[in-house]
Amino acid sequence: GQGTWNGLCVLQEVGARAQGGWWPGRGLQGLRGCRLLWPCPYSGLACILLRPYPQLQLLPSARQPRLPQWGHRQGHLSEGDWWEARSLSSGQTGYIPSNYVAPVDSIQAEEWYFGKIGRKDSERQLLSPGNPRGAFLIRESETTKGAYSLSIRDWDQARGDHVKHYKIRKLDTGGYYITTRAQFDSVQELVQHYLEVNDGLCHLLTAACTTVKPQTLGLAKDAWEISRSSIALERRLGTGCFGDVWLGTWNGSTKVAVKTLKPGTMSPKAFLAEAQIMKLLRHDKLVQLYAVVSEEPIYIVTEFLCHGSLLEFLKDREGWDLRLPQLVDMAAQVAEGMAYMERMNYIHRDLRAANILVGERLLCKIADFGLARLIEDDEYNPHQGTKFPIKWTAPEAALFGRFTIKSDVWSFGILLTELITKGRVPYPGMNKREVLEQVEHGYHMPCPTGCPASLYEVMEQTWRLDPEERPTFEYLQSFLEDYFTSTEPQYQPGDET
Repeated sequence: GQGTWNGLCVLQEVGARAQGGWWPGRGLQGLRGCRLLWPCPYSGLACILLRPYPQLQLLPSARQPRLPQWGHRQGHLSEGDWWEARSLSSGQTGYIPSNYVAPVDSIQAEEWYFGKIGRKDSERQLLSPGNPRGAFLIRESETTKGAYSLSIRDWDQARGDHVKHYKIRKLDTGGYYITTRAQFDSVQELVQHYLEVNDGLCHLLTAACTTVKPQTLGLAKDAWEISRSSIALERRLGTGCFGDVWLGTWNGSTKVAVKTLKPGTMSPKAFLAEAQIMKLLRHDKLVQLYAVVSEEPIYIVTEFLCHGSLLEFLKDREGWDLRLPQLVDMAAQVAEGMAYMERMNYIHRDLRAANILVGERLLCKIADFGLARLIEDDEYNPHQGTKFPIKWTAPEAALFGRFTIKSDVWSFGILLTELITKGRVPYPGMNKREVLEQVEHGYHMPCPTGCPASLYEVMEQTWRLDPEERPTFEYLQSFLEDYFTSTEPQYQPGDET
C-alpha cells in the first residue's frame, strides 16, 4: 500500500465491482457517518479498528466519486474495494475495506443483520457450533421485496437442533410486525421486544448468530502482480503433479495460501491473461484470488482455508464423523458455487474433491477453476498422460476435448461419490483405460454403500452420455439444498452413513 497513518502502512482503494456487495454507488450527498463492523485483517489499520468500533465518515475524492448504498454483511465489495475514511474521534484518515463498514444507526450496522443470504445459508450458519438455542439473524426476504425474515435456532425432542423462520412484514405506514398484535416503528425495536419476551415465537431471542469476517478482495492498492519477496512461504500444505501449496504471509501480516507452479507447467503470459478473468469471479463459494507472481515459478496467492482440500478432509478422522446431512450440505455448497460459474459462462474443467477447500464450519469453496486449460505438460493428456483425471472427466471431454459446463456437471456427479464414500477413488478396481472404454458405452458406477436411491438417481442424471440431458447446476443446487424437506423428508439420524 501507499501512504502512512501514525507511521503505519495504510491500504489504498483497489479493485472494481463484482457481483452483489456493500457499495453499488449513488450520487454523492456529502460526508456520511459509518461504523466499523470488523477488526481489519491488516496490521496497518489495526489502530482504527480496535473495539469499541469507532465511528467514521467517508471522504469524497477523485477516485471515490460516489458514496455507497448499503448491502449485506456477507457480500462482496464493489465500486472500490478500499475507501478513504476519517475517524470522527481522532481526525485521522486512512483506507478501509469497504465491506467492513456500515452507516451509523442503520440496520446494516446491527450484528444480527445478515442481509441478502438465503434460507439454506441462514440455517447453515445458525446450526454451526457456538450458537445457543434462540440464536437468531435477520435477512432480506427471498420472496417479498422490502420485507425481512427472522431465522431462529430452536430445539425439540423430535427434531433436535433446527431453524425456524418468520416473515417480518412492513406496514404501509412504515412500521414492522411479525404478528399484527405487536407492531414496531423499526426492525431494531422489533428485535429488542423479542429479546425480552418470546410472544409467540418458538423461543426467546438470545444472541446474534456468530459469523466470520468477510473476505477482502485483493491485498492492497496495485497489489495484483506482486513481488516474490513480499511472500514468505511458511509451511507446505500439499504437493501435486504441478507444484506445491503453502501457507504463507504477505508483507509480514496477512495469512494467505500460495500455489507454486513448477517451471514449464504453463505459459506465464497465458496464465496472466486467464488470471485477469479469474479475479473477476467473486462468490462466497469460490476461493478468492488475491494476487499473482507472474514470472516463473508462478505463484498464485489466494485466501487461506483452515482444513485444506475436501479430499484429505474426508479421509481424516473429522471426515469419518460426517453424516449424510453434512455431506449433502457440502455438496449443495459446491453446486452453489458452480451455479454461479454457470451463470458467468465459465468452465472449471477439473472439478473434484481435491480441488475443493474446506474452511471453518464445514464451509466449502471451489479452487483451481480454469487452470487445467493452461497446463502444457504432455502428461496432462487424456490419451496417454498419467496425470489427466480421466475418472472425473466426461467422455466427450476426455475423447474429443469438448469441455463445457455440462462436462463439469458430469465431474460433479463423480465428486458426489467421493463425498458419500469419504474420499474413495472413483471406479475402484478399474484403470483409466478401462474406465474410458466402459463409460463410453454407458457404464455407471454402482450406487455406493449408504447412498440413498434418490441421491444416486441424481448422480446417474449427471452421467448421461448426451451432455444436454444432464441437469443444470442451478437445479442441482436447489435439489441438494431442499433434499431433506422435499426428497427425503422421512430421513432419520439413525439412517446416517
